[in-house]
Amino acid sequence: MAKSHAAPGAMILRWWERLHALPGGKRVFSLLVGRTAPYTGTIGARCEELRPGYARWTMRDRRGLRNHLRSVHAVALVNLAEVASGTAMLVALPVGTRGIVTGLSIDYLQKARGTLVAEGRADVGDVTETRDVAAHAVVRDASGVEVARATVRWRVSPTETATPHPAPADHTMVARP
Repeated sequence: MAKSHAAPGAMILRWWERLHALPGGKRVFSLLVGRTAPYTGTIGARCEELRPGYARWTMRDRRGLRNHLRSVHAVALVNLAEVASGTAMLVALPVGTRGIVTGLSIDYLQKARGTLVAEGRADVGDVTETRDVAAHAVVRDASGVEVARATVRWRVSPTETATPHPAPADHTMVARP
């Protein structure tokens, strides 16, 4: 079976383009992303805007996401930052490339409460060799105060081109003296 060399985020972008303008379409799109990446789906985030190199996701504050300090748990914040930066990166990857997260760092700037908005940004450029690219996400509360800032390191590389199968070996019997 031949491998597809389409852009890795092409399917995600197609889902977005088909659904976002429909009633309930952003919710359905977000659920699809959550089904594709089940752990990401646990926070119930919703995509509000998506284009190559940019994504904006929101997450409602609810009891299941809170810590003992009655603020949004750090892991829920990093999950939100990762989905925002990750979708921005995936839909920015050009045809014939692949990428994988190799590192993630986050700074928690203050307690997060209320509805949160994460904006992810990624600038990939041409991918002619294996290299590291950083995607960034900023998480703000409803009043616009920055509560967390994340950097997600991706290793991007060209995909292997399809190579023809080698010719079958010649298994002709040769008489030996």
